[in-house]
Amino acid sequence: MNVQNKDSPIQVTRPLLPPLEEFYPYLQQIWDNQMLTNNGSFHQQLEQALCEYLGVRQVSLFTNGTIALLTALQALQLKGEVITTPYSFVATANALLWSGLKPVFVDIDPVTLNLDATLIEAAITPQTTALMPVHCYGYPCDVARIQEIADRHGLKVLYDAAHAFGVSADGGSVLNHGDLSVLSFHATKVFNTFEGGAIICHDAETKNHIDSLKNFGIVDEVTVTACGINGKMNEISAAFGLLQLKYYPCAKQKSQAIDARYRQGLAKVEGIHCVPGAEGGNYSYFPILVGSTYPLSRDALYQKLRAHDIYARRYFYPLISDFPMYREMAAALPVARKIAAQVICLPIYSELEPDWAERIIALIAGQDRC
Repeated sequence: MNVQNKDSPIQVTRPLLPPLEEFYPYLQQIWDNQMLTNNGSFHQQLEQALCEYLGVRQVSLFTNGTIALLTALQALQLKGEVITTPYSFVATANALLWSGLKPVFVDIDPVTLNLDATLIEAAITPQTTALMPVHCYGYPCDVARIQEIADRHGLKVLYDAAHAFGVSADGGSVLNHGDLSVLSFHATKVFNTFEGGAIICHDAETKNHIDSLKNFGIVDEVTVTACGINGKMNEISAAFGLLQLKYYPCAKQKSQAIDARYRQGLAKVEGIHCVPGAEGGNYSYFPILVGSTYPLSRDALYQKLRAHDIYARRYFYPLISDFPMYREMAAALPVARKIAAQVICLPIYSELEPDWAERIIALIAGQDRC
């Protein structure tokens, strides 16, 4: 049984690609304006559109999410140690090392798979200056408790919100929590600009500072006041983002239907646990945990899916703390280690057709011989 789109294997995520002809007017306007980057009209339009759609005060667009993370860390002027999760994409911790900061890994919650807020205080030392939780798979962290801990200890809070586009928590955007939040608009994300990212902040003064940092620290033609970087999003990516935003609500609705079908179809499969969804989520990932009572190991199921051209991912495996540059910083992380050994993320995206989802369910349920 092959689950394929023409000649391509079924991936965990795929970019939403609107009709090409709809992109032509944007390209023509860029050509006519003769402005390819440096805060052009589409860049400004996308920042405003995202503020309105996401329900946030300030958006600063970036060339990618990692540069946005690095800039956010510089904007917060952090030193010393930053408490974070080992269960994330490696860019989370890499941004800390690049910034001369020490990641301190704390274990994750077994239900949400986010940084376990009950363990944070035990990891705080006199060198701790910030918390950097991740809204893993777009599931909101315990933002209220994290903020209470940060306030009590005088710490900054920077959220890696790479997965959290359009996610709500406590009656509003999850991006409104913490000092700053960072989004990724990489091509695999539910909303993408080919490559891109953004920092979400709460006031114009902070945005102006961030905008200066992403433009080499330039204030005007003869003034540079900070050691910035070239992090600006180009006009073509911004235009693509404006077009993507028109299609995002429909795409999310389709992904929600796939999420529901997976949960229904896998509910009675012995040894398979679907990680609980979150109200207000964006349905960008569908992680399952392969337990000891399932007939195959996690890796055997992973290979079975790949043999049928279903390119699911063991996401996140291995833990960040298992990579060579972080091993000396690793601590006892029993929950994260257990989850990393069990997790598989199944394909979920708006163009995944229902019969493909049914075949994936059948493969996992052991019904692929019928």
